Amino acid sequence: MINEPLIKLLLNGAIIALVFYSIIIHEFSHAFAAFLLGDDSAKRAGRLTLNPLKHIDWFGTVLLPLFLYFTAGFIYGYAKPVPFNPYNFKSFKRDSGLTALAGPASNFLIAIAFALVYHLGGFSAYLQYVATYVIFLNLLLAIFNLIPVPPLDGSKVLGMVLTDTTYYKWTMQEKKGMFYLFAIIIISNLLHLNLIGTIVLPPVRFVMQILGIG
Repeated sequence: MINEPLIKLLLNGAIIALVFYSIIIHEFSHAFAAFLLGDDSAKRAGRLTLNPLKHIDWFGTVLLPLFLYFTAGFIYGYAKPVPFNPYNFKSFKRDSGLTALAGPASNFLIAIAFALVYHLGGFSAYLQYVATYVIFLNLLLAIFNLIPVPPLDGSKVLGMVLTDTTYYKWTMQEKKGMFYLFAIIIISNLLHLNLIGTIVLPPVRFVMQILGIG
């Protein structure tokens, strides 16, 4: 007899593990892009690796998401920011933007890879279940990070087309931006407004339709 609760537990565990490692790949991609563009800061800091222990922030990656899940019913967290020195780049703004873009790009590639798993694994509803959630959560991670608000990756991508003065003022808002972003997520969740979801979910669903997931 099939133990459905146990199977669901195992499937959800697989999803959590795959998405967790997707976040590690996201951070590694930042480090790898910076290295290719001439900055070895991440390599010297030991971050040019797929070893998850090198990227985990124990508060932001483990404690904060668990605390929010059990108290507010949603998950929000972060890994250690990858160190990079934009003054080592040939083009300060362009290469900073490309380094930032590498993270979300890796999540799009993971989503595409699991879309292939989804379509090739049509013989297994369990495999498609896991693939669907890995695709959805990677797209969510990618598009959320592309919101052009400091300190998200999208702010540096936007910075590629800003003037030097505007870019400097914009990126100096990173610490305040993290606080404001965190406050918006909590308040909108408590008021059941889901402001971030209103921005992120439509493009996520659109890309999933293109990938044939539904």
